[in-house]
Amino acid sequence: MTTATVMAGAPANNLTLYHRVRFNVGDPTALVTLDDGRTIFMCRNIEMERARTHVCADEVTCPQEHAPTGGLSTDRPTETAQALVELLKKHGVTRVRSDATLQLVYAEHLRKAGIEVVYDPDLGTKSRRAKDAQEVEWLREAQSMTEEAMEMACTMIARAKPRADGVLMHDGAELTSERVNSEIDIFFLKHNYTTPGNIVAGGADGGDCHHHGSGLLYTGQPVIVDIFPQNRKTRYNGDCTRTVVNGRIPDEIARMHKAVCEAKKASVDMTRPGATGDALYQTCINVIRKHGWDRGLPTPDSSPDYCSMQHGLGHGVGLEVHEPPLLDTGGLPLVVGDCLTIEPGLYHRRLGGVRVEDMVIVTETGYVNLNHLHEGLDWT
Repeated sequence: MTTATVMAGAPANNLTLYHRVRFNVGDPTALVTLDDGRTIFMCRNIEMERARTHVCADEVTCPQEHAPTGGLSTDRPTETAQALVELLKKHGVTRVRSDATLQLVYAEHLRKAGIEVVYDPDLGTKSRRAKDAQEVEWLREAQSMTEEAMEMACTMIARAKPRADGVLMHDGAELTSERVNSEIDIFFLKHNYTTPGNIVAGGADGGDCHHHGSGLLYTGQPVIVDIFPQNRKTRYNGDCTRTVVNGRIPDEIARMHKAVCEAKKASVDMTRPGATGDALYQTCINVIRKHGWDRGLPTPDSSPDYCSMQHGLGHGVGLEVHEPPLLDTGGLPLVVGDCLTIEPGLYHRRLGGVRVEDMVIVTETGYVNLNHLHEGLDWT
């Protein structure tokens, strides 16, 4: 039985395939790795010259070079699936190994041709975790830009002037979550990044760990700012959270912030190859518990002063802002090249939340922290 590895789809949407070929195109493609290690990349004929320049493959071809008897479909995914079958048959392939991203159109044509399709859950997953030097540089660039936007947003909030009723005023107008969000989006548009929607959650909004925030911002209350943009060219993401308070910092918020920062440091310090996501998470929770809180979600009957950590410690980052591994109960061992967020938080139903997040790369000897911004609450 002759086996080949197949990945197929549009790299613009199939990030596992994009990671392998580093060729951003919106039309269907296929990558075949034969059992002797040779690689063949199939794309539309108008993309072949670009592909020969950018794709690391032994051969670049197109569907027209592998048309079946009766011709190709005018539907591009079907056309690519038909040609893929013919290419595999020419090489005597009777079995293909593929990953979770293989669309049914490809699987169905392969099976109809008598080619066995085998799912490999590790294909593409492990390779995406272990970032190479180029990926690390792209992540570093994205995080640096994220920090620039973070400093702009937190400084805007911290230096706003409170009105008599506590509402923050900036350039003669009320400062809202939506206004800060817009400024962040404009910043990234100017620097060729996209954003899926930032978090600027003040007061009680921040007491819900994933509330994006809305309405007026006030002095004396914490504002969680969580920014996670994607570079349009490289497609790699940044992810950073800081918390800012305009004016006097409430004592309880200061106490929460101290616990969160201590938990983050303890977790970052134990980051190394082989350490598990579970162990990092337990380290974080132990610090949170030492300060008098625990993990848990509020219920409708919870006190207005209920406060807890409501999520895991962090997650992988790369082509997607949420990737394996998870830093949570049962989390897997870390590998060299993992890019991780470390983001403990505490969320008070009435007063609001505090979260501080850094992004680190796991190295042979430990980690490199891609963040340089301070983590304090005062940004004046």
